[in-house]
Amino acid sequence: MAPRERETLRHIAAGCTYLQAARQMGLSKHTVDAYLRRIRAKLNITTTAEMTRLAISLGL
Repeated sequence: MAPRERETLRHIAAGCTYLQAARQMGLSKHTVDAYLRRIRAKLNITTTAEMTRLAISLGL
């Protein structure tokens, strides 16, 4: 997983919306969505809950 994908995952797992994560990272909401779609595709994850569990297991 790329560093920006990990950073995006950390924000979402912390409860940020896509827009909040985008603003904190200096990106567009669409870029955050693209990062999360890549994470889901790479790791076969379908829900936000699964992404949050992943973030916790990675120590993010």
